[in-house]
Amino acid sequence: MSGVRTRIKFCGLVRADDVRDAAALGVDAVGFVFYPKSPRALAIAQAAGLRRLLPSWVAAVGLFVNAPEGEIRRVAGAVGLDVIQFHGDEEPGTCENERPAGLAYWRAVRMRDGVDLLESCARYASAEALLLDSYSPGYGGSGEGFDWSRVPHERPMPIVLSGGLAPESVAAAIAQVRPAMVDVSTGIQAGEPQPDPRAKSRERMERFVAEVLRADSARQDSR
Repeated sequence: MSGVRTRIKFCGLVRADDVRDAAALGVDAVGFVFYPKSPRALAIAQAAGLRRLLPSWVAAVGLFVNAPEGEIRRVAGAVGLDVIQFHGDEEPGTCENERPAGLAYWRAVRMRDGVDLLESCARYASAEALLLDSYSPGYGGSGEGFDWSRVPHERPMPIVLSGGLAPESVAAAIAQVRPAMVDVSTGIQAGEPQPDPRAKSRERMERFVAEVLRADSARQDSR
């Protein structure tokens, strides 16, 4: 499968067992949420403990929303973050000034009418990637998808595709958008019939990874 590999990020992890399962399943990154209004928000000490469970080849991504000046650098240093995910209304200058020295950042783009993705690529040219999420009145993941046809096939930087992905939909998303990475949170949530936003399902995590591998294999076979 040379040349065809979609990377995987599990976001909103708060339990040690879920972090261990994610690493065992071979994901490339896990996301820790530092937005106080999120049901998946972590305290610094909690996040630092979870970070210590990750092997060196799994990146720790910190999600922030309009954080106060200096908070991102403080949290990143205490936890040991590898990547900063700006998920609020941060301007390019804020992303540059607030990210810790040496750390890459991803800029979330909340996809809705009027959003020009190529313009966002130009505005946030120093970002390592743009993370595309569905629009919702609040911030962070809504568990809802968006119209993938709004993502241009040619773009100047890598795309992390988020927004309503699940084991049932991720293969189709990869086939259409061909992102560098897929990002899931609600789609691997545990709890039926009452979902628990702070718990992940091992079975759904396994199915998600399997579907990504299946989609990548189909892409390779079509070459």
